[in-house]
Amino acid sequence: MAERPITVITHRVFPETVAILQDWTELRLNEGEASWPADEVHRLCRDASAMMAFMPDSVNEAFLADCPDLKIVACALKGYDNFDVEACTRRGVWITIVDDLLTIPTAELAVGLLIGIARHVMAGDRFIRSGAFEAWRPSLYGMGLSGRTVGIVGMGKVGQAIAQRLRGFDAELIYADTQALDPVTAASLQLTHAGFEELICRSDYTIIATPLNSETLHLIDAGAIRMMKPGAILVNPGRGSVVDEEAVATALSDGQLAGYAADVFEFVDWARPDRPRSIPKRLLDQTERTLFTPHIGSAVVDVRKAIEAEAATSILEALRGDRPSGAINDVGS
Repeated sequence: MAERPITVITHRVFPETVAILQDWTELRLNEGEASWPADEVHRLCRDASAMMAFMPDSVNEAFLADCPDLKIVACALKGYDNFDVEACTRRGVWITIVDDLLTIPTAELAVGLLIGIARHVMAGDRFIRSGAFEAWRPSLYGMGLSGRTVGIVGMGKVGQAIAQRLRGFDAELIYADTQALDPVTAASLQLTHAGFEELICRSDYTIIATPLNSETLHLIDAGAIRMMKPGAILVNPGRGSVVDEEAVATALSDGQLAGYAADVFEFVDWARPDRPRSIPKRLLDQTERTLFTPHIGSAVVDVRKAIEAEAATSILEALRGDRPSGAINDVGS
């Protein structure tokens, strides 16, 4: 009987995901919560046919050169800037993503972060736990959404899902994108198109929903922040490096920004050789004006199971010699 192909799964997955693959491929599983070191992933993939990859992983030319049997990198994610698609294509390796499943949970979290930072939810929680709370006091006054202007930078699937969820808050919704929505979609989402500078000048809340690329790297920098309304709030559920975190820390200290909420951070954008190696301490020290979550945009149980199942199905398809679902490149027959 021929040896089964090897599949490396770099992070812990659900038993249902293992069940999809275990009869067809030999599995090398990370069963802990921590990421494997990069050199360990490299070692385990050298004779593997498939890899299920996650956000902390990175695949480049050098990695692929040492993994000659690799047929597919199935990414259990949507934003794939940590993976060299061109290198995969040159070496005949499929690369797949999971496009739609992360959209709604990411949009839900974006709205949660916006309300959480604007209404001082974490500060209120800390106050309750301190034991100092006795009754209502005239404190922790924040900002509401009704009557405010919310600007969404990027109007792809996530941007549209965020707008859809904000329609009921009686806010003015504007968006900036190089490609305007068709009038019917814009009207259904109660959205008005604006230029980027107009958006950041007008918005009480700015939400980042754009991918990371050479045009969007540090799109929100010190210059952009200076154009924002004094006391504006910035929310980033998309990609860390679209925002210059050092500039945000300065703006929070100066009072130019009233708050910053984020689920993503610059230091985990592995594709950037110049990325910082940690979140700036002076940003973390802004405890009263920040709200952070550890990249949990898709951290909904049913969603994560579906993401893993889709990635696992892509692996089986590639190992059979078929074009895998979710493929973003073409490697020929």
